[in-house]
Amino acid sequence: MSYAKVLCVGLVGVTGHLVEVEADLSAGLPAVVISGLPDTALHEARDRVRAAVVNSGQRWPNRRITLNLLPATLPKFGSAFDLAIATALLGGSGELPLLPLDGVVILGELGLDGTVRPVRGVLPMVAAAAQAGVARVIVPVGNAAEAAVIPGVRVRAVDTLHRLVAFVRDGTPLIEPPADIPEPPDGGPDLADVAGQQLGRRALEVAAAGGHHVALLGPPGAGKTMLAERLPSILPELDDDAALEVTALHSVAGLLPPGGRLLRRPPFQAPHHTATVPSLVGGGSGLARPGAVSLAHRGVLFLDEAPEFSKGALEALRQPLEHGRIQLNRSGGGTVYPARTQVVLAANPCPCAKPAGDANCECSPLVRRRYLGRLSGPLLDRIDVQVRLMPVRAAELMATDGDVEPSATVAARVVAARQAAAARWADLGRRLNAEVEGPHLRRPPWRLPARVTVELRGRLDSGSLSARGFDRVIRMAWTIADLDGRDRPDRDDVREALQLRTGEAT
Repeated sequence: MSYAKVLCVGLVGVTGHLVEVEADLSAGLPAVVISGLPDTALHEARDRVRAAVVNSGQRWPNRRITLNLLPATLPKFGSAFDLAIATALLGGSGELPLLPLDGVVILGELGLDGTVRPVRGVLPMVAAAAQAGVARVIVPVGNAAEAAVIPGVRVRAVDTLHRLVAFVRDGTPLIEPPADIPEPPDGGPDLADVAGQQLGRRALEVAAAGGHHVALLGPPGAGKTMLAERLPSILPELDDDAALEVTALHSVAGLLPPGGRLLRRPPFQAPHHTATVPSLVGGGSGLARPGAVSLAHRGVLFLDEAPEFSKGALEALRQPLEHGRIQLNRSGGGTVYPARTQVVLAANPCPCAKPAGDANCECSPLVRRRYLGRLSGPLLDRIDVQVRLMPVRAAELMATDGDVEPSATVAARVVAARQAAAARWADLGRRLNAEVEGPHLRRPPWRLPARVTVELRGRLDSGSLSARGFDRVIRMAWTIADLDGRDRPDRDDVREALQLRTGEAT
């Protein structure tokens, strides 16, 4: 037999596509030709595969070898095709009967000694295989736990090419995936650690319940970073669909923790203020990799010292904040990554970071305006909650009573509010108030009475509030009503939402 075919999966972003790896051996000068839009890593596979086959005790065919990856119009990236290429090549040379691998997806990178090494993106690859109707996959042993989380797929693992050959020839059993390891208990930051800052705590609760973006402005030591780091602690655990999305993104980025389980906790990303645009939104040669905004999908992206970020990096966030996804186009192809994250900005009032009115502050009013002016108007217009925190008082810092609510208490209210919102917007296919489009909020049956929005409409007519800001205040009013257990917002809810939006008492 001079022709053989096995199945593999190629990734474009986080979207997997079933790929047929064909091998044809013909007479002619010995050579290996790979077609089907392979990248550099795939072109180099011929040398890795040759060494792995020989060092695994198999005979390398001295013939002209043509390897084709179908569909040929789909770009192929990475080294996950190595094991499938070696298997197809051995099958085409007559060394390996491929009937036991009929309808089986094979994934893995080969070392020169024949070891099978783990690869990135196995979870979305196996998910794509399952969606295409494939029921069996063979993966590297280091990816077995990750692949096993996809229901309806029988996963087996290999650590060497020799083990796969022994399975096909003699029926030697492959490696079973490891038993599921329970997730360790959450020992993260708790809201009970935050002294005072009732306004900041309320802003955080509203943001968590409705999925709103937050800007925290205030002097050093006011608790901006503490509040931001505790936002994930009051967010609900991810459901199955969201957990698969988040885990797939971290799998593609190679950031899954040991154990390969689904990520149930909302992710938290806090890039340094020197972060570049590609590190925030995604980039890299060939096909762009996900950036921090996508790795924070369904979680929190915290930008501490936000005015210190480059202007380009901050402005690049405007599109994902508005649409919940980011389109990245490169010469090697384009891809879309989900980016429905909650952004938290933290900023000091001025460069010297001394409280306003401090005699030691060296910043003039013009310097203060320029410093906060680095956060552009269009960017801030997309931030729902904008609160100014005051310095913590000694009485609040030294308080020892038990009146401070822990994260668990606040999280229970957040869950109830989100459930109410999900039931209300089910017909629109939305789950959070922040996801509902403005036109739906301004039309019956969800349009609020004029007496409830009179102050809000006055702000819009005077030009102190944009149309986007109008819609965002309405969304926050719905969130506040959900937290308080009411089916519709009233005038007080709109007033509180407007105060959270502008930082001004109404």
